[in-house]
Amino acid sequence: MKKKALVTGGAGFLGAHVVDELLRNGDTDVVALDDLSGGFRDNLNPTVTFVEGSILDVSLINQLCEQYQFDYIYHLAAYAAEGLSHFIKRFNYQNNLIGSVNLINAAVNYDVKRFVFTSSIAVYGANQLPMHEALTPMPEDSYGIAKYAVEQELVAAKRLFDLDYTIFRPHNVYGELQNIGDKYRNVVGIFMNKIMQGEPLVIFGDGEQTRAFTHIADVAPHIASAVDIPQASCEIFNVGSDKHVSVNELADLVMTAMEKEVPVKYLREREEVKHAYCSHEKFHKVFGTTSQVTLPEGLGRMAVWAKSVGARTSKLFDDIEIRKNLPEGWK
Repeated sequence: MKKKALVTGGAGFLGAHVVDELLRNGDTDVVALDDLSGGFRDNLNPTVTFVEGSILDVSLINQLCEQYQFDYIYHLAAYAAEGLSHFIKRFNYQNNLIGSVNLINAAVNYDVKRFVFTSSIAVYGANQLPMHEALTPMPEDSYGIAKYAVEQELVAAKRLFDLDYTIFRPHNVYGELQNIGDKYRNVVGIFMNKIMQGEPLVIFGDGEQTRAFTHIADVAPHIASAVDIPQASCEIFNVGSDKHVSVNELADLVMTAMEKEVPVKYLREREEVKHAYCSHEKFHKVFGTTSQVTLPEGLGRMAVWAKSVGARTSKLFDDIEIRKNLPEGWK
């Protein structure tokens, strides 16, 4: 008998790739739920059952769980704009915390076997490097606070209701199907979109902040397979590349991949963690090796795709809740 899985954010970047992995294995019937606020219908696997709707719609979530009796929930829907989250606190907590709680409630009430959740290394804040799972999280932005709250809810749901879970903390994932038209998140996509429009690349601060960028091919398969791995039960895993680069280095690599140079414009430093990269020792012990796609190779793959879809219009966020200290260029 086939497994039944709900994937939230299934038309988004990460969600669409996880859906593809689940369907590729052939042993899972998948329902993809997405409100299309950041995802695209074109990302959807044509064989998936798609439901357009929001994780804030409790009645819809309960209806789907009643109808399909899911074995697993992969909760990937989020608005993952760390820097912007300071200025859209209500929106952030509604979408990244309350929506998650709606799904946890349903998972408990409908006897879901495992809840797979994509958190973020934003939960660590400016912690010791490399960041590892045994550290006490110290999130510095509203996005990281929301993600850590969901992690704690899952721990409590296991203790009280025996809901099994696996939590992933990915970081700086990039690749094909990413929403390159979002000006507030996903710097690789932002850079590629700017280059295709012939505009300068915007860097906040001196560009020496470091991140480890990971191609989607080194993340999605492991998230999809988590429910089949007993050792992943009720565990938290960093997932991503072991190699970090500065944003200045990234800008040069993206221009090389896109085969076009544009000016770089530096704006005032914004409130963000300066250096963020992780240890993946725990992940490797359970899932094996990852980060097989080098950064130049992954950027090359994404550049081919980006050119095929063309530049996308960057939209201003409609409902900024706090305008005080809003970073230059976001006003």
